[in-house]
Amino acid sequence: MTEIHGTCDPRFEAVRTTFANNFDAGYDVGASVAVYVDGEPVVDLWGGFADRDQTKPWERDTIINVWSTTKTMTFVAALMLADQGLIGIDEPVARYWPEFAANGKENVLVRHLMAHTAGLSGWQEKLSGEDLYDWEKCTSLLAAQAPWWEPGTASGYHAITQGYLIGEVVRRVTGQNFGTFFRNEIAEPLGADFHVGFGPELDDRVALVITPPAPPRPEVFPPFLVKTMTNPMLNAKQSWDLDWRRAEIPAAGGHGNAASVAAVQSVLSNGGEARGVRLFSEATARRVLEPQAYGNDGVLGDHLRFGIGYGLNSPELPIGRGDAVAFWGGYGGSLIVNDLDRRMTIAFVMNKMELGTVGGPRSYALVDTAYDSFDA
Repeated sequence: MTEIHGTCDPRFEAVRTTFANNFDAGYDVGASVAVYVDGEPVVDLWGGFADRDQTKPWERDTIINVWSTTKTMTFVAALMLADQGLIGIDEPVARYWPEFAANGKENVLVRHLMAHTAGLSGWQEKLSGEDLYDWEKCTSLLAAQAPWWEPGTASGYHAITQGYLIGEVVRRVTGQNFGTFFRNEIAEPLGADFHVGFGPELDDRVALVITPPAPPRPEVFPPFLVKTMTNPMLNAKQSWDLDWRRAEIPAAGGHGNAASVAAVQSVLSNGGEARGVRLFSEATARRVLEPQAYGNDGVLGDHLRFGIGYGLNSPELPIGRGDAVAFWGGYGGSLIVNDLDRRMTIAFVMNKMELGTVGGPRSYALVDTAYDSFDA
């Protein structure tokens, strides 16, 4: 029986049981789960080990690369700047980033970047994994290239490019690199131990991901899968590199744990404010629920429904309950679910990776248990 540490409101005690069961079934090695309601923590649990050899305990302050769960931090930043009038979600990207208008992109809107509909799911020019550490190169190439499909017409998962695209808009209007803006304006005010690019002072707290099995070869490749996912060709082990941690990769390089992910995202579920810190209005928060694309994603192949930034609940991918759910996950199994009606946020972060980008059986079990606890 794995020992589970942390705090849990008696109302959500079943979450602790489900979390422990995931360990006992062999699904997890080290992990954390958090639930926030009305902007306040009601579950903050962790357990297991921070390493594959199970010699180093997963601690309260253990952090790990959460892959695409990082994207949801860029969404919060964009919502904050939109609420301040510094960007317009419905405005052309080129209004803030003039070079971006090249090659027929003058009508690409900020919400197209956020909803994976901008037609820039990958780079046309060949890149190496190390090129991702060069912000100027990554953004300037995206500004120069033509879209791969008509922007706004369909989604194609912008697996790595989305962070550079939204991050560059943030940089243009604030004068700060994304990681700096996020730290100063979002993470620190909210007391969230989440980082997009950091120095050696945090290295001792970093757990390394346990890489997933090789994916099966699909019978039919989605039209933009290969172009997006093989340039550059990423291996999960790249996240072990110190250079990966030091770089700002806002679509995939964020480090945190369930408590820190939920600490930030609870602002969205709680109408733009949490724990005395307001980042945006309730009306701005509700904009994430506006449908932007619904159908087979041109990169992932899955039938997805995207709002502004987040995935939305759908019959094909039922995550959460009701029509006010905004979610996304990270490569390997991390997951964040925001329910804007219940004002509840659920976050799961782990080191043992499985296949997929939007959660899996262990995180879905935790989400279902949290909902059962809330609705009881």
